[in-house]
Amino acid sequence: MERPPFMPRSKSNSFSSSIFSREDLTFLREEKTLLPYSNQPKPPKIRVRTLLGHCLYRRVFLWSVGFLLLLWLTLSSNKTQLRRERIFRLVNFGEDDPGDTGGGPDDVVYVVRGGDETTATELEDDDIPKWMRFRRLDGFFNGIKALVPAAEHQPEYPRDPATPPLFPLTLSYTGMPTPTPYAPHPDYDSSEYTSKYHAVKTCYLDKENTIPVPDVYAYSGVVQGQPDPVMGSYNLLGIRDDICFDRFGRYGPYGLGYSFNKGGSHVGTETEQTGNSAVWKKTGKIDYSGIDWGDVQSRCYEANKQRFITPPEEPIPTMRPASATSNSSKKKKNQNVGRSFLSRGEREQISRTAVVIRAYVGFQWTQHVVLNFRALISEVALRSGGEYTVHFLLHVRDDDEPIFADPLTAQRILDENVPEEFHGICTLWSEDQMRLLYPGKWGHSVEDPSSGDIHGVYRSAHFPLQHFAILHPEYEHFWNWELDMRWVGDYYELFDRLGAWARQQSRVELWERSAKYYIPALHGNWDNFTRLVHEETIASKKQSILGPVYFKGKSLLRSEAAGQSFLPSSCDSGDTECGVGEEADLITLNPLFDTEESGWVFAADVTGYKHTLPIPPRRCSIITASRMSRRLLKVMHEETWRHRHSMFTEMYPATMALHHGLKAVYAPHPVFIDREWDLEELDKAFNGGRDHTAGGEGSPYDLTNEHVHRGTTWYYNSQFAGKLWRRWLGYAQSEDDEGLVMKGGRKEEESPQGTGRLCLRSRLLHPIKWENPHDLDYE
Repeated sequence: MERPPFMPRSKSNSFSSSIFSREDLTFLREEKTLLPYSNQPKPPKIRVRTLLGHCLYRRVFLWSVGFLLLLWLTLSSNKTQLRRERIFRLVNFGEDDPGDTGGGPDDVVYVVRGGDETTATELEDDDIPKWMRFRRLDGFFNGIKALVPAAEHQPEYPRDPATPPLFPLTLSYTGMPTPTPYAPHPDYDSSEYTSKYHAVKTCYLDKENTIPVPDVYAYSGVVQGQPDPVMGSYNLLGIRDDICFDRFGRYGPYGLGYSFNKGGSHVGTETEQTGNSAVWKKTGKIDYSGIDWGDVQSRCYEANKQRFITPPEEPIPTMRPASATSNSSKKKKNQNVGRSFLSRGEREQISRTAVVIRAYVGFQWTQHVVLNFRALISEVALRSGGEYTVHFLLHVRDDDEPIFADPLTAQRILDENVPEEFHGICTLWSEDQMRLLYPGKWGHSVEDPSSGDIHGVYRSAHFPLQHFAILHPEYEHFWNWELDMRWVGDYYELFDRLGAWARQQSRVELWERSAKYYIPALHGNWDNFTRLVHEETIASKKQSILGPVYFKGKSLLRSEAAGQSFLPSSCDSGDTECGVGEEADLITLNPLFDTEESGWVFAADVTGYKHTLPIPPRRCSIITASRMSRRLLKVMHEETWRHRHSMFTEMYPATMALHHGLKAVYAPHPVFIDREWDLEELDKAFNGGRDHTAGGEGSPYDLTNEHVHRGTTWYYNSQFAGKLWRRWLGYAQSEDDEGLVMKGGRKEEESPQGTGRLCLRSRLLHPIKWENPHDLDYE
């Protein structure tokens, strides 16, 4: 059995084979990251000889423990009936699965309540943040056996404090539900679609066109007691909130849950698996062992190229990495530039979008990471008929590597750092390359907290993306993505719905709406939120931002010097609908906040502006994940090479949009939190900045305030995101700092008293620094 070339050899000799087949033992001896994980910590060895030895203290200890045990059994016997009254049964809406072992007599499963009654109010330490005194929510970890129709779902949080407690619940359970295929894409075969757009031809994984892209599987309903998002909204963005995904429905089509010799990833085989076979009934278990995603995406585009708008011809720099592979996708990399498409007169053509993942040499690839990007490519690129294409921007950290001169060097770097299946979609770059692209003497930096080079990736991760956009005129938009982000759900639904919602946003008070978190349980519906922002804007006595912002020392773009503007003409007449129907130049996933006096550590990392003048006005969105338009990236590129202006990487795109009047919007996607916050306190913590926003003094991005994000599902310092993700994957997680209390994992999910594996509604999770607990061996 061949060992995947991208997985490093283990430095450890430890080995476990309790749940793996004999044919996998050779691989596992070399592959530490795929070793089976024990769901519980190993119990300490207790030697009877030690306890019963001659030492008096040992005998006293033994008899004391025995006495306390008998006392506990006596006292607890009267509480048996009470405990049974507090547990709840669970329900299923599908057919029994042959593999379902049942849940005890008459398939009745007894489970404790969904929320933990204990609180943190007994913490007396004044240094403990207030949010840590709120009760920790446990409903997130109710499993699939508690699935109910969405109309019957009662969230553990947020809830009206005046309502009776949700738990304990009483439900009945008869067997595992059955998932069904989920396709959030348009109905490409419908007359409504084909009468307006070109037909979409099916894309296949193999060159013989025999293996179609598999479906993602979802369950109809929501797990009872699971909390609702406290910030953001499903309904607002048009994302389904009445279905949930387990790990097999989400990743099983891409290799989760079956072995290497069948073309799978092997991960997931060590977790609870009841009823998982449904996801393979239609396609079988697909063999991914020889796939080339560059070739697959290229063939998909070629089959559907008549659907897309012809990109304008632009002068393209020739600085490219030396050819590193013979994949056909490499040879065809720019064939679509200047291609003659079918006329628009007959049917509309659409633009294309690139999803660009920032990668780097030395990243520890694991099978879970591979599954995530197989899913991304399949769902956004292939199922859409080439509307999206996925790329990796691979940062070569050693500037001495001749990646632009020697194809063998470039190939070696790929072989050592990227799984072979992704070689064909990698673009190599280096910081020395950025110095050549943006040369000259750079001006004064107001502050440089990181003490980094202006061409370095930490301060200027936007530089290589700017260059990538120039090299690829075939794309109108670029999603900037990271390796440690996960989406529970179908990626197409995420990207498509965010773009569609942003397109319909008016520019009027858009900057103001985008400057704060939307908390539906407190702010009400979106119309109420919009009115609230309008009233707060008036109360601030500040002019609402609409078009370009002018300030002393501002440098004009060439287009601005020629009298052109990015603002739609309808905005000049005061039309409240101005910008509706206009594609957003910037879509962010956290608020666009004012960095001035915000306490954010990089707020003054501003380079190239006259130091004798005030710092220009700035906006920022923490976490670089965002969608940028071609015209925004061209503005950033021109400001960089012509004026030698730059700012910290999370601040530069938003600030350029602010300075030049491009359309920027924060999309309030669903964000969850792990504690029962008081909603007013939550608003003060996250919108406690200037004028009730997330910016200015009191910002949640102040270095002293950022801790409030630790319990959320989307922030760079979140602790809860990783915990929830790993529980969803089926791995036990520690409930305390010492790792003595473990919850979740196979033993708990298979327990007759448990609710089974997790099934979550769609959500973004970041950061995910490790997945399989054995990944920590490489930290």
